[in-house]
Amino acid sequence: MKEAGISTKHTFPLEALGQSESFLDFMEKLSRVAKVDRPVLLVGERGTGKELAVSKLHYLSSRWQGPFVALNCAALSPTLIESELFGHEEGSFTGATRRRKGRFETAAGGTLFLDEIANIPVEVQEKILRVVEYRTFEQVGSSKPIQADVRIIGATNADLPRLAEQGKFKRDLLDRLSFEVLLLPPLREREGDILLLANHFAARMAFEMERGKVPEFSDDAIIVLTQYHWPGNVRELKNVVERAVYQSDSPVISTIVFDPFHPAFREGSTGGVSPSSDETPAETPSLSEPGKDKPFTDAVKELELKLVRNALKETRFNQRRAAQLLGLTYHQFRGLYRKYRGHL
Repeated sequence: MKEAGISTKHTFPLEALGQSESFLDFMEKLSRVAKVDRPVLLVGERGTGKELAVSKLHYLSSRWQGPFVALNCAALSPTLIESELFGHEEGSFTGATRRRKGRFETAAGGTLFLDEIANIPVEVQEKILRVVEYRTFEQVGSSKPIQADVRIIGATNADLPRLAEQGKFKRDLLDRLSFEVLLLPPLREREGDILLLANHFAARMAFEMERGKVPEFSDDAIIVLTQYHWPGNVRELKNVVERAVYQSDSPVISTIVFDPFHPAFREGSTGGVSPSSDETPAETPSLSEPGKDKPFTDAVKELELKLVRNALKETRFNQRRAAQLLGLTYHQFRGLYRKYRGHL
């Protein structure tokens, strides 16, 4: 069932795949905390698979036979979130023609997943805090307490401690929800997982399209896939691979299109997309007066970072092409890339 950003699901996360050290470390921590009936926070970039991770956490917990209820807090207006979480009594506001259960009541005996938890208004956070502390709540328009037998799992890509410092997220609630904080690694830090996932998505797409052979990626396509930065993480990888399978007439995939909105395509390009001749080139940092009013080492670092960033942007994160653009060997460029990886 789905409505207004709300879902109640019982599907096992088939795409929670990986063999990298960072992913296996995350899964080990997830499995360990799943057995403890306490709130958990998941923090990760968009597209890293937070809902899949929460679903797995639910099915590994003692509540696995209970409901798994998810609420996307970013999909609802602040005025609706309280009613959706706690329900309302008949006549409690205009349009409330009957009593309605909220997510806390629907999730009784199971897990309540609050996605984009940073979007919850502070006044509603106060009510959630009371649920966590006293395990009871009242519906909108009612003073009758209702038992809340749920496990709360929150997820966000926001900096909750900073929001707490700014008064936008209640510090007490943050303390209660962060019994454990699990950090989902971005795809670019999951060495070896890109091809594993790409092959998984390609095989599934081929099966969906009723193709006889499992697709394979050419050597050039593998280089393009593994060197791309993947800002959209696993979700973006899934879309890119499925598009590549759909567009390929051969079981060997050699063309990868990252941006279907890009204005120009170069036929046969392994990257699938190349800048058009009249496209404005990437910004080139000026070499006149480099590092004015800065120490020499800081100026060199800033210039190197700009050059690497612009080369990656122009080549759509193809590191071999970026190295060629800068007149460097691949190994020289990799050294710079590792040096500035956290700033790119």
